[in-house]
Amino acid sequence: MGLRNLLFGKMIDRRIAEYQNDLITKHCQEVQNIYKTMRGWRHDYHNHIQALLALSGDEVRTREYLLKLNADLTQVDTVLKTGNVMVDAILNSKLSLIQSKKISVSAKAVVPAELKLSEIDLCAIIGNLLDNAMEACLRQPEGERRFIRVFIGVLKNQLYISVSNSAGGEVKKSGRTYLTSKDKPGHGFGLMRVDRLAEKYEGYVNRQNEEGVFATEVMLPL
Repeated sequence: MGLRNLLFGKMIDRRIAEYQNDLITKHCQEVQNIYKTMRGWRHDYHNHIQALLALSGDEVRTREYLLKLNADLTQVDTVLKTGNVMVDAILNSKLSLIQSKKISVSAKAVVPAELKLSEIDLCAIIGNLLDNAMEACLRQPEGERRFIRVFIGVLKNQLYISVSNSAGGEVKKSGRTYLTSKDKPGHGFGLMRVDRLAEKYEGYVNRQNEEGVFATEVMLPL
C-alpha cells in the first residue's frame, strides 16, 4: 500500500511539473510575441520619421501623411483596456499570442478596477479559458476558419465571462466534464482549475459544444 501511494505521489508530482513547465513555456511565447510586436513598431516608427524628414518643407504633403498615419494607427490599435490593470495584462498577452497563430479574435471586456474576488484567481480563470480555446483552434485542420470570441462584463452584480472558439471534430466528454487533448501535458488541469476557482466563489460554469463551436460561460458574484 505504501509503495502504491509513493508511486501515485510521484506520478502526480510529475504531472504537476509538466503542467507548470507548459505554463512557463506559454508565458515565454507570450512575452516573445510582445517583444516581436514592439520591434515591429520600432521599425515602423523609424520609417515614418524618415518619410516625414523627406517631406520637410512641404506642409500639405506632411499633413496628408500624418492624417493617413493616424488612420492606420487607429485601425491597428488592438490593445484592450478593461478598466482593471491585471486583467488588461493577461488579456492582451494572451490575445497577442493567439493572433500571432493566425486565429481571428473578437474581444470586448469591461472589468471593475477593484474586485472583492482575487485578481490572481480571475486572471487564472481567463488565462486557462484562452489557453484552452487557442489549443482547440490549433487542433483544427489547416484551411478551416479559426476564431475566438471573448466577452467580459458586469451583469446583475456578477462578473460574466464568455469565451467561445471554433472547434473541429468531436469534443470529448466524461460525464459533465469536457476533456482536452490527451497528448498535451497537464491534460484537463486548466479546465479543472476554472471549475474549482468558480466553485471557490460560489460561481457558475456552463459549457456548450454544438455546430463546430465550443463555448464556456463563467458567472462570478461580485
